[in-house]
Amino acid sequence: MKTMRAQVLMEPNRLELHEVAIPAINENEVLIKVKYCGICGSDWGAYTGKYADEAALLPLTTGHEFWGVIEETGSHVKKFKKGDRVAADICLTCGTCYYCRRGDRLLCETFTQIGIHTSGAFAEYVKAPWENCYILPGSVDDYSAAFIEPLTACLHAAKAMDLKIASSIVIIGCGLGVIHGALAKLRGAAPVIVVGDNTERLNTAKQMCADYVINIKETPDAVAEVMKLTGGIGADYVLEAVGTPATYEQAFKMLRKGGKLEAFGICADDDYARIPPVQFVLQEKKVSGSCAGIGNDWEDAIKLLQYNRIDPRPLISMIVPLEELEIALKELRTNPNLVKVLVAPGIKERIILYK
Repeated sequence: MKTMRAQVLMEPNRLELHEVAIPAINENEVLIKVKYCGICGSDWGAYTGKYADEAALLPLTTGHEFWGVIEETGSHVKKFKKGDRVAADICLTCGTCYYCRRGDRLLCETFTQIGIHTSGAFAEYVKAPWENCYILPGSVDDYSAAFIEPLTACLHAAKAMDLKIASSIVIIGCGLGVIHGALAKLRGAAPVIVVGDNTERLNTAKQMCADYVINIKETPDAVAEVMKLTGGIGADYVLEAVGTPATYEQAFKMLRKGGKLEAFGICADDDYARIPPVQFVLQEKKVSGSCAGIGNDWEDAIKLLQYNRIDPRPLISMIVPLEELEIALKELRTNPNLVKVLVAPGIKERIILYK
């Protein structure tokens, strides 16, 4: 039996590096040798047991923001061959339930995701259906390729929000919120306002997309500041990218009458926000949600990177060996200089990119 190194989440707050069997592929799957896998905020949630449904799946190898090189192909695989650089849509759907037949595959009754519900890419190898894979153009560099999955999620949210040109938007959160801001700027938003508590990340937001940034450590009443910046009206759109009840309540207060809140940040299963229903009626405020990228979002994300419409590289802080995953998860919670950290099974020492 051929084996590989993999980080296995044994129980909340306990990761162990194991030698495990390399995934066996069927005739319609490919085996991918992982180059980079980004650490997502949801990986911290899984690590700490924040999501009850995921905790029930342990032990599990997580990691879903990955790309790599095809090592092996199943007998029925088309278009792909060993050596191809690929990213893979992590969403696995049945294709036959009520929601799939309607085209709402993210709502599939048996919806699962690679690296969240099934074995993922905090390992040397990961497998995926060939139909879910996308060839990476040579012009998409290795670091940018690691941002394809999070970019698809941001893209799906942008499509759901359907921001109109010259509309104002507030983005709460300055991690992936910076990518949301860059997409809003591409759509012609004016102004783009990013709210957060990390000076370095807010500086990056200012560099990449934001007309205004609000540091809540310096300006505690972010709602009042948004009202000031929008002439007392409120924002046309607010996108919440933190995932706490308090920030969702804050987001709703920032909206103008008739404005739209895009829900992106994931809260714990038992979190609840207090939002006045009367404002849905008398002020015609609206809410939509988006949980992931799927299908053509991947093609679109790759195209945006290929033609340099989005450059995520300023957000990459460091690359760590597979052995340091647990250390890096904790560092992301304590080191304000870190934004995105990539895990690379093929390196022995970490690579620091932030200054």
